[in-house]
Amino acid sequence: METLTTRGRATRLAATALGLAVLLAGTAWGTDDHFPFGPFRMYSTSNPPNSPAPDTRVEGVDSTGAVVELGEAATGIRRAEIEGQQSRYAADPELLTEVADAYAERHPGAAELVEVRIVVRWHGIRDGRPTGRWTDETVVAWQADR
Repeated sequence: METLTTRGRATRLAATALGLAVLLAGTAWGTDDHFPFGPFRMYSTSNPPNSPAPDTRVEGVDSTGAVVELGEAATGIRRAEIEGQQSRYAADPELLTEVADAYAERHPGAAELVEVRIVVRWHGIRDGRPTGRWTDETVVAWQADR
């Protein structure tokens, strides 16, 4: 086994110091988008014990009136991508045509989607435990020109 040279030790020490400095800066001033050096606030916080818990989904209505689940298997678009850009969809619901197009591409024989919506199901929580009650809120909707 060879001994690490002084230059090798200095290089490793500098790389470690740089990594720690970036990690510290990301923790102090970064956001979750600065992975892997961000603060990971999603893991360090929790909702109050009596606040409802959100569960976001995307669904569509086809030309026959059937409601279609537009999850990752149906569109290739992950739910996290939808949730992360929800404010963009709210500002411009026309962007939901991308979801409809992705669905049509994966299901060429299916009835055409005439509506796509982002729905948040708010699960009731009491003392940190689920109550079994929920309400749905449509936060963004796009309808095709008919």
